[in-house]
Formats: sequence, structure tokens, C-alpha cells
Amino acid sequence: MDNLNDLKQLWQTADTRGLPDSGEMMRMVKKFRSKKINKKLLIIFISILLIGLIIAVMFFYKSVLITTRIGEGLIILACGVLVFTNTRSLKRFYALNDCSNREFLAFLEQTRLNQAYYYKKTQVAGLLLSSAGLLFYLYESVYKDIKALFITYFISLLYLLCLWFIVRPRMYNKQVKKLNATMERLKLLADQINQTVNES
Repeated sequence: MDNLNDLKQLWQTADTRGLPDSGEMMRMVKKFRSKKINKKLLIIFISILLIGLIIAVMFFYKSVLITTRIGEGLIILACGVLVFTNTRSLKRFYALNDCSNREFLAFLEQTRLNQAYYYKKTQVAGLLLSSAGLLFYLYESVYKDIKALFITYFISLLYLLCLWFIVRPRMYNKQVKKLNATMERLKLLADQINQTVNES
């Protein structure tokens, strides 16, 4: 009987402040989903806007060289890649509505795999198209002046190298760290919830 009283007293004095409430996991899922959907919608909107702008430029600016048209076409293709990949990804996030903790963790794991694939393949293709498009597009405005051509291409190549080898890896690493932190927090919450359920 003494042991039962000790156990009861221990149970009542246990600190439960660190344990999540039942809705915290759902709030995290909704916040994550909402943030990703908004970001993808913004990227799609900006890409479509840029495609429209380039098409308008094609109609109003009468270029002399074919390089300008090639550049415009490559930039439109790069924007098309962005629209296509983000639309596909958007469908995944819309489908993520009601799910269990395990299903959401599996979804995040798939997101991590998709992120790595995007960084290694899709983003490379899109960036190659837009980089080549920019270099082709600029040629017409500077090809008659060697000094302007050299300065323009030097600055453009410097910008593209920074984009490829500094900005792109940093953005990817930042996204990976953020996703990993979210996954760790969710795993911890899921473990705490399961532990609470098993103890009660």
C-alpha cells in the first residue's frame, strides 16, 4: 500500500510542461503545408508573369539577330520548367490534408528525396537554360562594341558563377537544414505523444 501511495505521489508531481498538447502536431502540419503551398503559388505566378513579359518583349522589340530570339526562347523554357515542377509539387501538398504522424513523416522523407533530385537534376536544367538564355539575349545589345561586350559578359559570367557555386548550394543547404529540423521536431513530438499514450 505504501508503494501505491509513493507511485501516486510521483505521478501527480511529474512535470508535464514539456509534453505537447494533442493539437500541436496538427498545427505544425498545417503551418508547414500552408507555407509550402504559398511559396509554390508565388513561384508559379512569377514564372508565368515572366513568360508573359518575355513574350510581350518579343512582339514589341524587333531584334536583328537570331541570338536574341534563342535567348528569349531559352528563358521561356526555363520558366516553363519552374511552372511544371512547382505545379507537380503543389499537387502533392494539396493532397496532404488529413494524415497521421507516420504518414506526415513519410511525406517529409519523400519531400527530402524530391528536394535532392530537384537540386541535382531539375534545377541544373532550369539554370542552364536561363543562363544560356541570358548570355544569348545580351549579345545583340553589345556585339558591335568590343569593350561593352567584354564588360557585359564579364559581369554576367561573374553573376552566373556566384549563382551556381555560392547562392545555389547555400539555398539548398539552408532548405535541407530547415526540413531536417522540422522532421526532428516532429519525430520528437510523435515519440512524446506515443510515450504519453503508452504510460496512461
